[in-house]
Amino acid sequence: MFFMNEGFTFRNFLVDAFAIFMFVVWFWLLITVFGDLFRRHDVSGLVKVIWVISLLVLPYLSIFVYLLTQGSGMAQRTQERMKAAQDEFRRVVGFSPGDELIKLNQLKASGDISPDEYARLRARIVQ
Repeated sequence: MFFMNEGFTFRNFLVDAFAIFMFVVWFWLLITVFGDLFRRHDVSGLVKVIWVISLLVLPYLSIFVYLLTQGSGMAQRTQERMKAAQDEFRRVVGFSPGDELIKLNQLKASGDISPDEYARLRARIVQ
């Protein structure tokens, strides 16, 4: 190594910090890709095996290829999972838009929120 002969210098520290940062980013992206890949139901097992092998053999390249080819689908699937989790939470807790609108009307009537806040919150609930 070029920097190893110098001992502990600031330049060596920066190189080491950058290397650790790149490893953490790669590991985070790898977990994200594996999580998306194994949650998918629209891909066959053979395609999943091919992706796993490519991720192990060519890790950086495979992650970038997966993100480029499947990125929009990843975002859509994540959004669908979040929406399903939110709906399940609302079902378990007993949330209903009608109850929330009643509470919102009471807050508006008592003057705790302004008409602008009321309109914004009402639009969010009705959505």
